[in-house]
Amino acid sequence: KWRIAFPGSGRQWKDWKQASVFHSGNRIQTTKYTWFTFLPQNIFEQFHRLGNLCFFLLVVLSWFPQVKVFHKEVTLLPLVMVLLASMIKDAVEDYRKHQYDKAINSSKTRVYNK
Repeated sequence: KWRIAFPGSGRQWKDWKQASVFHSGNRIQTTKYTWFTFLPQNIFEQFHRLGNLCFFLLVVLSWFPQVKVFHKEVTLLPLVMVLLASMIKDAVEDYRKHQYDKAINSSKTRVYNK
């Protein structure tokens, strides 16, 4: 979709009102998370990966004494390490995207008017 920039002369008010329904603004946002949604959304996405789900199933199985091969903590350690590393990587990537969006949104633009 193209962005439409209308000059503020007043005669294009009808066109601007019609376009503003579909385009709420010219602000760019490529970040995936906010401060409040980072932890739940990231954990949700991490457990959609098959490897993390297998680690989680091993942790759940280790809590049953009949199936227990290792200690519960030893089985939990690889899952926690993988999740922590992925969370840190995602947080750094999202922070960099936020900084880039901030730079783009605060840059100067030109508006041409007839």
